[in-house]
Amino acid sequence: MTTSRCAATVIVMAIFASTAMAQTAAPATAPSTTPTPPAAAKPSIAPTTPAAPQAPAAADVKPNVDGWSGEVAPSKSTKGIALDDNQTKLVETVSGYFAELQNLKGAFVQIGADNKRMRGKFFVKRPGRFRFDYSLPSRQVIVSDGKSLAIQDLDLNNEDRVSLDDTPFRLLLRQDVNLLRDAQINEVQQSADVIVLGLQDKSPDTPGKIRLYMVTKPALELKEWVTTDAQGLETRVEVSNLVKTEELDLKLFQIQQLGAHRNSPN
Repeated sequence: MTTSRCAATVIVMAIFASTAMAQTAAPATAPSTTPTPPAAAKPSIAPTTPAAPQAPAAADVKPNVDGWSGEVAPSKSTKGIALDDNQTKLVETVSGYFAELQNLKGAFVQIGADNKRMRGKFFVKRPGRFRFDYSLPSRQVIVSDGKSLAIQDLDLNNEDRVSLDDTPFRLLLRQDVNLLRDAQINEVQQSADVIVLGLQDKSPDTPGKIRLYMVTKPALELKEWVTTDAQGLETRVEVSNLVKTEELDLKLFQIQQLGAHRNSPN
């Protein structure tokens, strides 16, 4: 029920309640021998028509940021797990993969907690730059220029912007990637051809945790990652068709202003 409808209902109920109370409280009187003229008819009260609820202004509507901002569930642990020698080597291997990464592009599929799938293409350029362009019908762009991360919805013409340092991605895209030094390791697993690494930033000012899935055959490669929000809901991003040999234009990673004159850098 809208606020205006509630207000109208309360007013009408109050009128009926006061009328009933007045009738109950009126003292009984002896019948008069003088005929009483008929009472004037009471004006009818037309029901109040509630005003239609106003849609929120575009500036108040935030784009979908599932899995991208730092607003994800903190780890229950404050120190991470104790690593044995093999786990330490696995962390160093994954750390070395991201430290050597300069350019990366490919396709992605994002799977939300509601099992909704969104597809698109992505570009990464270290340090700190990445871009995700969602395919139609979505018109969403997520771009980091190395300092800020912007989640832009081109249909709603608005954006949500956070500092890259407030997201778990800064660990993997900084100038000098060193996960043993900078990350709290919460999980390390290895199967025949997959490494699973769960981590979060050691800094208490950088919330958020992320779980990486790396395939090891035929070579070490990023396969997907999962982030978990404060309600425990997971967002999974799977990547494919990876290319690391192409130099990417810095214009891809400029955060453009929203508006009619926005240009595509692709």
